[in-house]
Amino acid sequence: MDLIDLQALTAVAEDNGQAEESQAKSLRGLGINPNHWYVVAQSQELGAKPLGVTLWHQPIVLYRDRQGQVVAVEDRCPHRQVKLSEGTVEGDHLVCAYHGWQFAPDGRCAHIPYLEPQQKLPTCRLRRYPVKEQDGFIWLFPGEVALAEVRPLLGVPEWDHLNFIGSSAVIDVQAHYSFLIENLMDMYHGHLHGAAQVWANPVLSNLHGDDQRVHAHYDAESYYRIDKLWSATQLLIPALRQLHPEPLDVYYHYPHWVATLGKDFKLYCLFGPVDETRTRAYLLHFTSLQQFPKLHQTPLPVRRFFKKSFTNSASFVLRRLIREDVLMLEQEQQAFVAHPSYRGPELNRTLMAVQKLIRQQATAPQEA
Repeated sequence: MDLIDLQALTAVAEDNGQAEESQAKSLRGLGINPNHWYVVAQSQELGAKPLGVTLWHQPIVLYRDRQGQVVAVEDRCPHRQVKLSEGTVEGDHLVCAYHGWQFAPDGRCAHIPYLEPQQKLPTCRLRRYPVKEQDGFIWLFPGEVALAEVRPLLGVPEWDHLNFIGSSAVIDVQAHYSFLIENLMDMYHGHLHGAAQVWANPVLSNLHGDDQRVHAHYDAESYYRIDKLWSATQLLIPALRQLHPEPLDVYYHYPHWVATLGKDFKLYCLFGPVDETRTRAYLLHFTSLQQFPKLHQTPLPVRRFFKKSFTNSASFVLRRLIREDVLMLEQEQQAFVAHPSYRGPELNRTLMAVQKLIRQQATAPQEA
């Protein structure tokens, strides 16, 4: 090989390396598409006091008005730039802790305690966010207000359904949200979780992706079968479990995750990315009682008592899974920060589709 050919190959290799470095950097630094509904809190987290949250660099304060409806405005008093979440609620107004300025639910300044007769209220107005309280969670739309009414939120219909027993846990990880969604869509890391893993031996049989979601279908096996009342004890007693075939479907409904294992289990992860290096989310697990044929004949008070008694019965398992995953995700984030140009080999076709969707959504033109 002559010198010219060697120089040409070297230049190509350098160009490819720079392209890979740029691609690796951009994926782990991509923002969110704001024109979707995100979860910022569980309903039970918001009581009489204001609650401060952050959704992709935007400090937001949540509070309830006199009717108990949730209001979401920017968490910044325009007077001295302090956090309104440090204040209180009086009637429908949010009151700043510093000087007692009051703000109405529409964001306008409504009252200043020391305003003199000849003075007028300032015209400053807080940004107000579209917000909905549904299925046990507070959903917020950080994008174009006009799109909030036409863009549906994911919803969790199992939350209040009496035929589903739910458990939940919070994920708070110091990592970019792409690491978390890749982890959730990765059906091949069961080795990490050992006996706590719900499924085994997944084989990808179908993969579909577009600009809204990724759907991966696996032929898999499950350790559990919930078809008799006593069979719920399998959740607590490993010796009662036996592997049997079950279909496994996992979805990235941007920006959230959903999975179903046969007819017995459904899982969600509801996302609220904080910034490039922190992600907050809620992991939900539902055990279905739909296969009990006479369940609907049971008196409603009994069913409500049963659901309430067993709610969060699997949360200790969720917390274990989260601890193990968070350890890995934060190591991935730290490794990326230390070596942003490194790009390891990826053999999982599902994760390639997930990365493509993240890029499509994060770089999509924002509607005016």
